[in-house]
Amino acid sequence: MTEPTTIDTRREPLHLPVLPLRDVVVFPGVTMPILAGRPPSLRAIDAAYNAPDKLIFTVLQRSNSEEIDTSALFVTGSIARIDQQQRGLAGTQLLITGLRRGHAVRYEETAGMILATIVEAEELQPDSPEDPAFVALHRELRQRAADLGERSGLPKDAVEQVLRSVTEPGRFTDLVAGYLELGSPQRQQLLETLSIEERLRLVLTHVQRQINVLDAQETIKSKVQAEIGDRQREIFLREQMKAIQDELGEGEGGTELEELRAKLDALDLSEDVRKEVNREFSRLSRMGREAMEAQVIRTYLETITELPWNKRSEEQIDLKHAEKVLEEDHYGLEDVKDRVLEFLAVRQLQLQLRDDTGEGEAAKSDEENGQPLTARPEAVDKSDSTSLAAMPESRRGPILLFVGPPGVGKTSIAQSIARATGRKYHRISLGGIRDEADIRGHRRTYVAAMPGRIIQGLKQVGTKNPVFVLDEVDKLAVSFQGNPASALLEVLDPAQNDTFTDHYLGVPFDLSEVLFIATANFVQNIPAPLLDRMEMVEFSGYTEQEKKTIARQYLVPRQLTENGLTTGQLEITDEALEELISRYTREAGVRQLERVIGSLARKVARRIAAAEVERTIVERGHVPDLLGRPKVHPEHAAERDQVGVATGMFYTPVGGDIMFVEVSKMRGKGELILTGQLGDVMKESARAAWSYARSHADILGIDRPGFEQDLHIHVPAGAIPKDGPSAGVTIASAVVSALSERPVRHDVAMTGEITLSGRVLPIGGVKEKVLGAVRAGISDIVLPKDNEADLEDLHPEVRDRIRVQLVEDLGQVLAFTLRDASLQNGRLVFRDSAGETLDLGGPAH
Repeated sequence: MTEPTTIDTRREPLHLPVLPLRDVVVFPGVTMPILAGRPPSLRAIDAAYNAPDKLIFTVLQRSNSEEIDTSALFVTGSIARIDQQQRGLAGTQLLITGLRRGHAVRYEETAGMILATIVEAEELQPDSPEDPAFVALHRELRQRAADLGERSGLPKDAVEQVLRSVTEPGRFTDLVAGYLELGSPQRQQLLETLSIEERLRLVLTHVQRQINVLDAQETIKSKVQAEIGDRQREIFLREQMKAIQDELGEGEGGTELEELRAKLDALDLSEDVRKEVNREFSRLSRMGREAMEAQVIRTYLETITELPWNKRSEEQIDLKHAEKVLEEDHYGLEDVKDRVLEFLAVRQLQLQLRDDTGEGEAAKSDEENGQPLTARPEAVDKSDSTSLAAMPESRRGPILLFVGPPGVGKTSIAQSIARATGRKYHRISLGGIRDEADIRGHRRTYVAAMPGRIIQGLKQVGTKNPVFVLDEVDKLAVSFQGNPASALLEVLDPAQNDTFTDHYLGVPFDLSEVLFIATANFVQNIPAPLLDRMEMVEFSGYTEQEKKTIARQYLVPRQLTENGLTTGQLEITDEALEELISRYTREAGVRQLERVIGSLARKVARRIAAAEVERTIVERGHVPDLLGRPKVHPEHAAERDQVGVATGMFYTPVGGDIMFVEVSKMRGKGELILTGQLGDVMKESARAAWSYARSHADILGIDRPGFEQDLHIHVPAGAIPKDGPSAGVTIASAVVSALSERPVRHDVAMTGEITLSGRVLPIGGVKEKVLGAVRAGISDIVLPKDNEADLEDLHPEVRDRIRVQLVEDLGQVLAFTLRDASLQNGRLVFRDSAGETLDLGGPAH
């Protein structure tokens, strides 16, 4: 870069703020926008803008560094004026007009910005402005600049107006230099060139170079257009050749279209669908093979031909065979099996009704007489003409919702249903889906559009009446792409899904014959409108005896096969299975149990492969040696009666269990202290129990001064949140026990909601809670009277092992749970240590 060798000190120096620029050079006489965001630059702009003349010194940095260093600034810059200033989130937008060149004599940093002492640079005029060589140079630059402007696409009038507005040679070179596409070094060189004649030569060189670049671009553009023209001509000639070949019957494209047309004609489509298909085929036949939309239409029509518009699986309506299949595949699940057999029984009666009315014979007669089945709106595929009734309502499949904990067999029972009925099986996992297009498909206007999962599943199975499993329907997500649960409303509505319209197809498709089975773990996560469209079948957890039977019949043989073992090489005793169930797994289903059995089988397989043993019999005592210490520590019944400690029952997604409620009184002012991460409902139950005890103190044998003490209620396992109304009677029993100082029976577990007057209200999850109490070693159960019907869900083996006390009010609960308490003639009475009866003189409630 050429620095000036002399500085004109005759003019008075200026003291101006400095605006360092990166990759930008401001020329005198040129107005340009600049974006500034660095703090020193912003302070310099504010200082200059607040000054009367709004002058600032713009200078180029030697590097693009974010940091501003005075040693990295050039000496020559432009004295500029700030015309406009606008602040935004990205910084300050300026409109700056360069006035004249200047040399920085000194830079100094002050007040967080850079100030410069500047002396104006005096340009070197030519020796003789009328010199022919100088005049010719000036005219040539003006002519070349006009050519460059026109070649760049600027209007000719606008270019001439700009050229006429600047006549002075020095100003004209700065104006042209400001609009040239140059790098920062070349721009700085032009700014530092004080000789007007030399600057004219440099600018003319750059202008001519850019004109040459534009000429080269025009040449390349002409060649590309010529090649494109040749390609289009070739395409046109090929289309003509194809048309001639088609006329002569020699074209390949005509054969492909004829094959596609034959497939479409063979489909039994409704009038609306046929009209849309014919319209799309007409568009395809008018297009050339090279057209961009031709492949899209061809793919769409091929998808239409691959869908099972009237192809059905032949149903096997044999109740005995279906019952045998269900019993072979699953142990227990009696309610679910009954529901499936009920569905098959209804299907069998519907087919018999169709045969009795002669509709099946009518369809068969039509086919024998040569009348196509497509002429009858309810006809079916010839290969399956006797499989289904012709009435739409008889073909409509139910929509079931299997709800239960993980691992209880919801998905596998659906596979058994498909096997028992002879239908095809297809599973769609809905967990985590957040795009509505996954259900309804994408419109064909989008690139790579495809049908939704429902239509894709039907295309895959190839039949119109498969068993569709919508797995994890409670795990659907919502996003800005739509709500998939809302898209399922039409799919799972028997009154609407016979005209389901996929966005990709754009025509209705009948889903009424599909047997939809949805699975979920939590009903609360399913939207109410969607839940209303399905028939819910509840799956409850297995008992330990059921788990042992399932493990013996299904899990152990399967894991032996998967791990390369035979029944002669590994034998697991019943006691070892009980140890695996109670000490190494904690679940309502059997999925984790199968993993533990698989781990046990791999341990034995390793020993057999290493020739350490030939056969292994796993006893209860061998389990810790093979699998390590127990992984589960379930609650067990208390060993003795305690004052203020009651046993309750609760429900979890992996099954039921027991919990202990501890109550202790201490000196205080009658306040109630609740700990153990209790929810609002349990806190309300505790306050209701406290109020009941205070209002029935005389009946319960509680001294009034006892209420002047603080009462601390705690539920162990404080790291686990707990909530629900079913702990009401448990808390009440513990509170009354602590206040009356009478122990609670340790062999009794209870559940139920209480009111302020002492009524016991029903609760849910009775089966799981009772099973949890039985696993904990408790045989006496207290349940609300209104839950008596729920005991029928229990296995007979469990009912024989427990004694159930059905209660309607808290007095009955206390009479059964408090030691030495009883109800006599509606009164709660206690026995003292000598065995004498203490009548407290009041009714129980």
